[in-house]
Amino acid sequence: MLYAEIEISSFLKARRAALDPAELGLPGGHNRRRVRGLRREEVAQLAGISVDYYTRIEQGRAPAISDSVLDAIARALRLSGGEVTYLRNVAAPRRRGAEAVCAPFPGGPRQTVRPEIQQLLDAMDTVVPALVMGRGLDILAWNALGGRVAFDLAPLTPDRRNAALLVFLDPAARRLHPEWEKKAEEVVGNLRADSGRYPDDPRICEVVGELLDRSPEFRRLWDAQGVRECLRGTKRIVHPEVGELTVTFESMRLGTDPDQVMVTYTAPRGSVTERRLRELADRVGGAALAAGAV
Repeated sequence: MLYAEIEISSFLKARRAALDPAELGLPGGHNRRRVRGLRREEVAQLAGISVDYYTRIEQGRAPAISDSVLDAIARALRLSGGEVTYLRNVAAPRRRGAEAVCAPFPGGPRQTVRPEIQQLLDAMDTVVPALVMGRGLDILAWNALGGRVAFDLAPLTPDRRNAALLVFLDPAARRLHPEWEKKAEEVVGNLRADSGRYPDDPRICEVVGELLDRSPEFRRLWDAQGVRECLRGTKRIVHPEVGELTVTFESMRLGTDPDQVMVTYTAPRGSVTERRLRELADRVGGAALAAGAV
């Protein structure tokens, strides 16, 4: 069986360990502290709650925590917006044991996209690389250009079409992404945010479990408890056919399918990357015509 490490205890410990007491106006000589960061009593003091209550919260022994208390803890720990959302999600009462147990196989059918969404992807086919990701960073659909802008998605089986599995386990990942460490942190931040929204999702548990078993780099980043949902930005991709691309990506949640995100990749007009994307589109189109003629 696989287990999802989405415990409130690990998250709160990591976040208070990441803070510098001196920056918060607290006494912090190294000779007076056995561990990094804030002590439990200091977090409790900053949050305005008792040390006993904070201790029970951090140990996962508080059955129900009010929004006001969670907000106070978030302020004390200087949590970002994404981290606050994650804290609220993992603090929500659930009928489960100390760990979320996942069945070895997904408990239901894999996610699919609506036909209208595939039509939208196809309408952008030769102009804008685009794809749709679902829970656990599974890649559910793409247009022809989106399926070749980085990893070649079509030959992969559905269970391997997953952004996290590809970045950490595919041998081509470090060649495709010259800023691999940044990409890896982005993927882990998104995956942890997803695990907070869907704590009992079997597919997320399956992906996290495999990566914890097979990738030391993933385990290191996952244990850091970072939560940073990255929905836009710029990335470099060294494409094996057309060379280096510098693309801007935008992620948009689908209104009627909120657990699905459409990701598009664009480049400024007249840029080298735009020219190379057009070249890639020509190659993809040519390959499709050749395959149809066989």
